[in-house]
This record gives sequence, C-alpha cells and structure tokens, in this order.
Amino acid sequence: MKYALFVLTISLLLAFAACGKKPAPVTPAVPPPPPQPTATLSASPETVQLGQGSTLTWTTRNATDVSIDGIGAVDPNGSRRVTPDATTTYHLSAKGPGGGAEASARVTVTQPPTPVEKKVSAEDLFAQNIRDIYFDYDKYDLRPGDQAAVTADAAFLHQHPEIAFTIQGHCDERGSTDYNIALGDNRANAVKSALIAAGVSTHQIKTISYGKEKPFCTESTEACWQLNRRAHFVFGQR
Repeated sequence: MKYALFVLTISLLLAFAACGKKPAPVTPAVPPPPPQPTATLSASPETVQLGQGSTLTWTTRNATDVSIDGIGAVDPNGSRRVTPDATTTYHLSAKGPGGGAEASARVTVTQPPTPVEKKVSAEDLFAQNIRDIYFDYDKYDLRPGDQAAVTADAAFLHQHPEIAFTIQGHCDERGSTDYNIALGDNRANAVKSALIAAGVSTHQIKTISYGKEKPFCTESTEACWQLNRRAHFVFGQR
C-alpha cells in the first residue's frame, strides 16, 4: 500500500512539472536573397569613321529594368545600331530585386582620310581644254561657228604661258600632195594668227603642215573628209 502511494505521488509530481514547462519556439525559415543582376555591353566595330555605324550588343541576367544612356530603356538582351557623331562611351544600367549592375562600351569616331589631290600635268590640262579647229573644203579661213572654240583655246593658252604647242595643218585626200601641204600650212597659220590676236604669245606656237599624209579617218566619205580638214593641236613643239 505504501509503495503504491509512493508511485502515485511521484507520477503526480512529474505530471505537474511537465505542465509547467513551455515548448521551445520554432525559428521560421529565412528565404535566400534575390540574385544579383549581371550585365555585359560590347560595340562592333569599336572604331569607325565619321558617318559609319557600330552595333551595340548587350546581355543581362536577373534584371527587370535595363537602360542605355543616350538610347533609353531597352530589352534585357538585344542589339542596336548607332552612328555617333563623335567618340562616345555608352553606359548600360541593369536593375533588379537583387541590386544593380553596369557595363560600358566605347565607340571611337575618326575623321575620314583627306583625299590626296592628284596633280594634273600641263599635258593633261592641255588635252582637257584645247579643241581642234575644222575647215570647209578647200578653205583655210576660220568659220564663224568655230570662233567660240578659238576663243576658248586662246583663253586657256594665255593663262598658261609655260605651255608650248604645235599646230598641225591637215587636209582631206582630194588634191595633189603639194597643194595640200600648202593648204595645211595656211590652215595652221590661220589658227596661229587668231590665237596671237587673242593674246597668246608667239613663242608658244609652232606650226607644221602634213597635208593629206596623216589622215584621222581613212574612209572616202564627206563625214570622214570633214574630220581630216583640221588644225590639230599637239602638246609640245615637235
């Protein structure tokens, strides 16, 4: 009986002690922080001449707000063609729940090379500006319609007194050799006189007659003969 009472007493004491003990608190799980954004930005090519373009290419991760200075808001990943007027550094800013990231790319703008001016020789200028004078059949007087060509030739030659030249007298195939040599000489000297009257120095001019011996055209037609009836200018005194 005493033993049973003892066991009961101990059980009551243990139960009482258990009722007074508070349970340990439960610590809530802490969620991991959001990932930090990353960003890259590149330009291709990195160096361009003024007026040429370059392509910006960018990639980002964990970003919800992406922008590039001078362009504005852009997609998280993409590319854009740019044509800067001067050397420019493009800055990209990427923001997200985990913070921010930046990237940059530089496009260097150079001036196009200055074109090298090709020096034109006196002979080239002569060929570009001097025009032959043509004559009617069996004539050596200057035709009214050719006066403008003579005036233009004289103006160029007067401005370039360093240029010496030869006026060749030519004829078509009709007539004797001796007759055409004389006719060619008259044609060359008629043009020479007109040039001197317009201010060209006589020291620049030499004349020679080839008559019908050096035709420009060899067909026996009026169109061909007209081409051969001329005072032909040649650079240099030959």
